[in-house]
Amino acid sequence: METSKLSKFSAEFIGTLVLVLMGCGSAVIAGANGTTGVGLLGISFAFGLSVTAMAYAIGHISGCHINPAISIGMVIAGRMKITEAAYYIVAQVLGGIAGAFILLQIASGKPEYSLATNGLGQNGFAALSPQHYSLHAGFIAEIVLTFIFLLVIFGSTSTKNINGGFAGLAIGLSLTLIHIVGIPVTGVSVNPARSIGPALLVGGEALGQVWLFIVAPIIGAALSALVWKTVLEKN
Repeated sequence: METSKLSKFSAEFIGTLVLVLMGCGSAVIAGANGTTGVGLLGISFAFGLSVTAMAYAIGHISGCHINPAISIGMVIAGRMKITEAAYYIVAQVLGGIAGAFILLQIASGKPEYSLATNGLGQNGFAALSPQHYSLHAGFIAEIVLTFIFLLVIFGSTSTKNINGGFAGLAIGLSLTLIHIVGIPVTGVSVNPARSIGPALLVGGEALGQVWLFIVAPIIGAALSALVWKTVLEKN
């Protein structure tokens, strides 16, 4: 029996919500800016473990994209129809906003918390970069890191991969690795929905910069899909 659109929409919504709540929550609540509490490694693993957990929870329902860049990459690679990707992306963006909203409600329970000061784990470049990396550096990082992330996804979920049962683990670990390298640069997006949710609620300059975290991951995903389809998996 084919999985219904509602089931897939709900799975992508919940999965993205969990990713933003747990990933960004690790930065806001457990280790702000990667320098206290769980630190950079802890935040990196929070994002990776969130994806791994959701891959095994909802992967059999929707494929667990929980990322518009992945859905777009799947369309370009010929693994998904554009009409299906469209409602996946809507679910992902709404899930990202819901995750950021829940995180705000929890974080606000601490008297010292300030949305303007502490934020919601939003991404940024220049003055908003954790280590003040430039727009140029952030743009390149987001393209390249998304490119690598999608290659892992294409390879680990390929029907030719005899270790396909471990795809969720490989994808989660690759996202952890990407965060270890990329957090100082932009806070790491590689996922427009993950960036849109916190930026909408924080507003101001964070919202003004969110375009980079929509455009760059999509470019990286598109390039990865083209390389995978025309070079790596071409018969």
